[in-house]
Amino acid sequence: MFEPSSRQWPGPAGVAAGNPTGESDALAAQLYELLHEVIDPEIGVNIVDLGLVFDVTVAGRVVAVRMTLTTPGCPLGGYLDDAIRQTLTQMPEVDDTRMDLVWEPAWGPHLMSDQAKQQLGWLR
Repeated sequence: MFEPSSRQWPGPAGVAAGNPTGESDALAAQLYELLHEVIDPEIGVNIVDLGLVFDVTVAGRVVAVRMTLTTPGCPLGGYLDDAIRQTLTQMPEVDDTRMDLVWEPAWGPHLMSDQAKQQLGWLR
């Protein structure tokens, strides 16, 4: 059974994501930052700034990423799962990843960071 050992910390869009304290929490925070390297190929913005990532938890050497997609019909679920695995397993502390796809809260532009909105030309 998967037992998450990290807390949640506030993500860039204010989505519940906690207060890293302790070794697993520090690793989860580091992995969350590493997810900025995963780019949504259709939009060209990383999945963290898009507001797709809600939580990162660590249990042993397995990382669970709780996230959503921009739409339920988004064809990129498999691609993002592979990209997350490839990115996070670069860390020697990580053997495997699991993408936990959720639909609540529903994604919307309100979840995007200001940086993502600027990148898309929505803010100056």
